Amino acid sequence: MAEALEVKHAQRQLKAINQALSSGRFVHVHKVLHDMPASDIALLLESTPTKSRYELWQMLDPDFYGDVLEELSEDVRNGIIGQMVPEKVVDALEDMDIDDLAETLSSLPQSVSNDVLQSMDEQDRLRAVKALSYGEDTAGFIMNTDTITLRADVTIEVILRYLRLRGEIPESTDTFYVVSRNDTLIGTVAVTKLLTALPELSISDLMDEEPEAIPIDMPEKDVAKLFARYNWLSAPVVDENHQLLGRITIDDVVDIIREDAEHSMMSMAGLDDEEDTFAPVLQSTQRRSVWLAVNLVTALLAAAVSDLFEATLSQLAVLAILNTIVPSMGGVAGNQTLTLVIRGMALGHVSAGNSKFLITKELAIGFFNGMIWAVLIATVIALWKQDWMLGGVIAFAMMINMVAAGLAGATLPLVMKRLKIDPALAGSVILTTITDVVGIFAFLGTATLFLM
Repeated sequence: MAEALEVKHAQRQLKAINQALSSGRFVHVHKVLHDMPASDIALLLESTPTKSRYELWQMLDPDFYGDVLEELSEDVRNGIIGQMVPEKVVDALEDMDIDDLAETLSSLPQSVSNDVLQSMDEQDRLRAVKALSYGEDTAGFIMNTDTITLRADVTIEVILRYLRLRGEIPESTDTFYVVSRNDTLIGTVAVTKLLTALPELSISDLMDEEPEAIPIDMPEKDVAKLFARYNWLSAPVVDENHQLLGRITIDDVVDIIREDAEHSMMSMAGLDDEEDTFAPVLQSTQRRSVWLAVNLVTALLAAAVSDLFEATLSQLAVLAILNTIVPSMGGVAGNQTLTLVIRGMALGHVSAGNSKFLITKELAIGFFNGMIWAVLIATVIALWKQDWMLGGVIAFAMMINMVAAGLAGATLPLVMKRLKIDPALAGSVILTTITDVVGIFAFLGTATLFLM
């Protein structure tokens, strides 16, 4: 509901701004953009065709560039940065948090990234290089360094006085980190505890001495699972010596979860999860052609199986009419299993210890579903075509393909993960090929044996 309202609001804004642009009211557009939050401006830019997008960007106050770039999808952001001179990009990235800086620079073409790094002053360049040194998709890559650290022997009164002098604390701060003199993490103190404790108490009286910390090289997906499991708002990041390096906050984790969901959805269609809706025609055509080529090869493979039974099809035309039923049912059943297993793997439910049980379970489901739908389709075909033998043939093929679909749907993601291939990207195509080939071969092969 909230997303629908947000989309409608963006559509109204886009329509109003387009009308203002077409009528030459550029000052009005500039004022409207100045009053909009960065996230709304990003949504507006992503909803604008490329020709008008850069016009809107040029009307933005340069002070907003960095905030808006953080909110944009990778494709749109890269397109805008590609039209900016390196000095302007440097100014936009100057005040970014280290995690957003790393993510932005890593997504840029190497030549653009190098130009930007060369244009930075030494301090900012070192900050950027350090951010990029952590492996992509790891805790170090998404952490930020805006943390407040405390010493265990300091009193609450002193800390509160320090915070008042500081004037502000980093966003999404629910916990302060207690460190030793060499920055080793030794405890945490909740902000709520600190604010309600007696002033004469020391930090050591309040701190949790067994803090949960995230290793610097932990994959970001595992980080997201920990946040979801323990309802964290933030968590410290440490190196192998348990020295505090930074923290990860819930807003970063929400981005990971959203991006992972978009990746799974878009990958099943062979698209990049950062695909620009209004990307140039040639660019979109090139990207989609790769996946269409793969699909064509698999379709030709299924056609080749049908070609093996050309003589059977030429003598029994009814088989050509019914030939799509078995592969279609197998494809649907297999994709149900495939989706369930991929989801289970993403949530950490599926492991080496329970994978055999899962495969056995899906085989059993395929068998029982095969029995149910085989009897149903056999009855329908026998009554429709007045041929019980034909009904038995399609029933047998249905049974075989439903079992094969269950087995393939359960095992493919496990095998592909072991081979370091994204199951969401290629699993559906491979599964459809299997169910098409097995379904066609089982139906036409059985028909050749018993009906010819």
